[in-house]
Amino acid sequence: MKITDARVFVGGPKKNYVTLKIMTDQGVYGLGDATLNNRETLPAAYLRDYLIPALIGMDPRNSEDIWQFLYRGAYFRGGPIAMAAYGAIDMALWDIKGKLANMPLYQLFGGKSREGAMVYAHATGADLPDLMDSISHYVEQGYKAVRVQCGIPGMPSASYAVPEEKGEGKHYITDFSGVRPKVETWDTGPYMRYMPGALAEIRARFGPELHILHDVHHRLTPREAAEFAKAVEPVGLYWLEDPTPAEDQEALKLIRQHSTTPIAIGEVFNSAWQCNKLIEQELIDYIRVAVTYAGGITPVKRIVDLAGMHHVKTGFHGAPSHSPLCMAAQAHINAWAPNFGIQEYLVLGTPECDALFPSEHRMENGMVYVSDAPGLGVDFDEAEAKKYSFSPGSHPVVRLTDGTLWNY
Repeated sequence: MKITDARVFVGGPKKNYVTLKIMTDQGVYGLGDATLNNRETLPAAYLRDYLIPALIGMDPRNSEDIWQFLYRGAYFRGGPIAMAAYGAIDMALWDIKGKLANMPLYQLFGGKSREGAMVYAHATGADLPDLMDSISHYVEQGYKAVRVQCGIPGMPSASYAVPEEKGEGKHYITDFSGVRPKVETWDTGPYMRYMPGALAEIRARFGPELHILHDVHHRLTPREAAEFAKAVEPVGLYWLEDPTPAEDQEALKLIRQHSTTPIAIGEVFNSAWQCNKLIEQELIDYIRVAVTYAGGITPVKRIVDLAGMHHVKTGFHGAPSHSPLCMAAQAHINAWAPNFGIQEYLVLGTPECDALFPSEHRMENGMVYVSDAPGLGVDFDEAEAKKYSFSPGSHPVVRLTDGTLWNY
């Protein structure tokens, strides 16, 4: 069996999905996601110009050897662009493997550990009452876990993942349009004084059963993060996400020394080497890698196995930057992983997205259920893809009140 061709498509409904389709001489094809948010054309070009020509003639069943060829065979290893491209190839090869076996991927991993996987929604609000309304909206839909973000009194502009106007908190997505980044303003003082009390009010309003998550988005120093984690201990958060930048991994010990609040980190990691020490030293409770960014199913399964040895659960990234292909790959891992924790889930199921990526995976009452279709269980409609083209955009940037650039 040989790879005969591969094509890359960039575009989608309100999103620049990067979709890889690998064809074989037996008519079986596989699909993968290489979407690198707001840098989409870069992994697409790497695939087209460098990787696809090298794949032609290879046996797609040898996914392990091909992954090693891509990673070890590159003198300059890793990085988000390369790993997103490798991730798409690896995903597509696993898709082919599942189709050849006539099995869904979770069966190739070892079968199901659970029928449904808990997901969490994003609740947000311009202020705390607005956030409460947003949380109620998701609770009424059956979600058992909700990430909560709200505007901070005294903050000059809306903070991370917070709308400018009240009433926009249902299915709110940060605006990534435009090549020149929008500027957000951050002030640690008001945040540290306000947010612990706001989280306590949310807990009092919704009771002990709702899983409450909160994302700091890398904006505190390690000492501030330790103080904040300790302050919110009475709330009983499901997790505190990205409390401080993880480049200085030794600094995360400070949080552990001062708080038992569960910590989730890893959505910007693109290699096992960026998270192995955090896992081995048990400095985190949830690992947040994504199958696309971290190089595909092959390396992510290794990360999951390592995490399971150290009491660390999965909490895969699930922002709109991942297409239904990546979300399906993660859904299969979630069904299998003995140490599954939770899955981030921003609603992708618009009619336009469903038409482009048809599947029978489903989300009900805050749980995702994978279909039993072979492989990933997601197809790609090339006729629909012709409706879309690339539109450049950027993440916002963050500045302190005095203008100093800060961590997004």
